[in-house]
Amino acid sequence: MAQELFDALITTFWMIIGIAVIFALFLAISGIVYFVWNLISSKRNQMRGYGSLKTVTFGDESSVTANRVASVAGVITVFLIWGIATGSSLLPFSLPKPYTGLAQFEYTAVNAAGETGKGQVAVKVFEFGSEDSKAPEAPADGATAFVANDSVALPERRRKIVRVQRNDEGSKEDGYKITEINGQPIAPGGSVAFEAGEVAMLTSGSLQVRPEEGLTMEALYLPPPEQVWKRFVQLNAEGYQGVGLWENVMWSLIRVVLGFFLGCLFGIPLGFAMGLNSWLRGWFDPIVEFMRPVPPLALIPLVIIWFGIGEQGKISLLFLAALWIMIIGARAGVSGVNISKVHAAYSLGATKRQLLSKVILPNSLPEIFTAARVAMGVCWGTVVAAELVAAEKGAGKMIIAASKFQLTDIVLIGIIIIGVIGFGIDVLMRMAENKLVPWKGRG
Repeated sequence: MAQELFDALITTFWMIIGIAVIFALFLAISGIVYFVWNLISSKRNQMRGYGSLKTVTFGDESSVTANRVASVAGVITVFLIWGIATGSSLLPFSLPKPYTGLAQFEYTAVNAAGETGKGQVAVKVFEFGSEDSKAPEAPADGATAFVANDSVALPERRRKIVRVQRNDEGSKEDGYKITEINGQPIAPGGSVAFEAGEVAMLTSGSLQVRPEEGLTMEALYLPPPEQVWKRFVQLNAEGYQGVGLWENVMWSLIRVVLGFFLGCLFGIPLGFAMGLNSWLRGWFDPIVEFMRPVPPLALIPLVIIWFGIGEQGKISLLFLAALWIMIIGARAGVSGVNISKVHAAYSLGATKRQLLSKVILPNSLPEIFTAARVAMGVCWGTVVAAELVAAEKGAGKMIIAASKFQLTDIVLIGIIIIGVIGFGIDVLMRMAENKLVPWKGRG
């Protein structure tokens, strides 16, 4: 137990270091872009609208709006880092890439009789995912004495044992051994460099080819942008596993919207009731606070048992993902209404119905909109898990199916589409908030 905890802490420490380095790099680029933007922009300090009337803006959330230049530059920086890390051909520069192509090395062997022979090994290193993975022809000449030439094919960044002795006469007799690679001595545990990387000798005496790995990320883990785009065009034309790309996306969107709508339909009134009535708050509060920290993914087994594997199960899971967030947001909105406004309304003769519609509801809308944006994000994050429930269509289903075959580019396409649609919905909700709640942050 203690050792496992120590290992977890060490892993967390290195994660902190890695994340800090990435953030530092991203912020450094942001600082450089900001400095350049300040040099070329003469209107950077001009404010417009309501914020221009304020004398103090630091700490005032309503005065802080996103700088569009920074947004565009941030997105471009992400793609730039992505391209550099993956060795994208779209960039005029790149980190050293892994070796691919044809190479050859020579080995020297000694047999049981003490005779020496030399052989040639043709090495073919092909790109990840390439269909041309057939081993090349062994060299036609260069072999001497009892040694025969050989060949091997392996994917980039991978290692492969080359049993060159299988073709050599007397290789199974005691005393046979390989002594040199390209004229350089080699022994078990040692290695010799050649044009494609290095040849190492294992403790068993067999040779292992280790091609140069380069500094870029492997396409299996993160494919370059152009490969993702190429796959996107293919999916757009052909679909995946018999279902069109946009049909998958539309089904996910429908499920998210329905689940989110049900969460708002029941969550907002219940949140208002809990904020206005002490009995209802006491009645529902233990249930809400108990269910709030339970992740929707933990409910999948129960959802399958209760609702089966049809659409009802998926929409129910998304409904539960949004429900508790909307309840808490509506309750917090009611609790956050300035009591002086309530007293002022009563002093003017407002009824409870008027107080609810003219004071409590308008002042609760900022919290409700914030909860709605959070709930929508959680629903999009849950839809992938919801479509685990035997879904035949959906972006989440496409992502999960592609991951089983290590099709990282399709996984990225699904993630990007979900992110773009989620961002678009969030923008629409912000616009609605600005239209419906223009008094937010203005007292």
